[in-house]
Amino acid sequence: MLATYTAMEVLKDFWWLGVISLLVSLGATPMVRLIAYRKKIVDKPDALLKPHGRPIAYLGGVAMCVGLLAGMTVYAFIMPDAQRQWSELGANLVKGDIATLMGNPAWQLSAIAVSCVLITLVGLLDDLYEISPRKKILGQVLAAAILILGGVGQEMSEMFFQHLHIPYLPGWAMVSISGLLCMFMVIAACNATNLLDGLDGLCGGVTGIVTLGFLALAVFLATYARFDGTTDQLRVGLALAMAGAVFGFLPYNIPPASIFMGDAGSMLLGFFVAVMMAMFCREGHGRFFLAACVVFALPILDTALAVVRRLLAGKNIFAGDRSHLYDQLVDRGMSVKQVVVLFYILATAAAVIGVLSAIVLRLRHAVILDAALLAVVWGIFLCLGMLHPEPRQPKSEPSERHDETPQS
Repeated sequence: MLATYTAMEVLKDFWWLGVISLLVSLGATPMVRLIAYRKKIVDKPDALLKPHGRPIAYLGGVAMCVGLLAGMTVYAFIMPDAQRQWSELGANLVKGDIATLMGNPAWQLSAIAVSCVLITLVGLLDDLYEISPRKKILGQVLAAAILILGGVGQEMSEMFFQHLHIPYLPGWAMVSISGLLCMFMVIAACNATNLLDGLDGLCGGVTGIVTLGFLALAVFLATYARFDGTTDQLRVGLALAMAGAVFGFLPYNIPPASIFMGDAGSMLLGFFVAVMMAMFCREGHGRFFLAACVVFALPILDTALAVVRRLLAGKNIFAGDRSHLYDQLVDRGMSVKQVVVLFYILATAAAVIGVLSAIVLRLRHAVILDAALLAVVWGIFLCLGMLHPEPRQPKSEPSERHDETPQS
């Protein structure tokens, strides 16, 4: 199978929307930071989970959302056959042709934009008023439901059924299972990025690298044309928009941070990851979904380590603590900046492995490789005693620490 287009041909019409997202996010971040300080929307230090030296502004997630929406708006005008897609969207809405509507890229883009705004608002409400975990999860479920109604994630059940050799169920059942899988993925990814938001620049930098990995996968898939000669370039546009939004915010968040992304930002990043993972199921090739999981492996591993550690300690798995992988590395003598750089290196390695395994290996070989790497990582966790960390008094590094707000 030969590629129809080159990577440069795929990117030549879209690369600049990433630049626009970057510039908008770069300009919006100091603006929302000023608003946050004036309105006293700040994260105040405490004795355990938030030992930064002074109150730090929130609302960084709002700036990222603005940057993302700017990029998505640009894509809405430059996507292939944009005028026809939007015209057909209106016509199908009038006719009530839901099946055709869900396959329209303009409809899918609209659903993703609306759900991104919703998930950011849910996180913002938590930043401002500390809403209950149940309400946050309800917001995540509603955002996932919008995705399904927008035609995003409906192929998830088909991919799993195909590779597990399970006979297909009736259409309504397959869509229902896809909806449940999409909701689970949204909740899991939002919590994974929330848990990772524990050091200045950590969550933003790691998910920025993850986004670049997704961009590489999206571009590779877009080099192959469908039977009708078209390619799925929506994933490319989304990845470019989010990459610009994240890297526009990151200069203000690297140690020592002058603004935090808050739950508004961490939930938005997790939601974007879930959207891209759902969209990598479209071709029915499990290796691209598996590759996306590998690209996002570092947040997944940190979350899994937290859950296992809390279960072994007999604690609530949603209770916040200071024993995350990054916390343990700091307690073992590494500085915050050293830990952040190490995580960037590990995230880059995961992205490279994920992308190359999807391009070079068949699914069964990729599964074996990924399982072996996972076993090695958990062996390292066991050898270093990270499942049962000894209680330590953390070193205070002002303005460089910011742990998660528990989801539940």
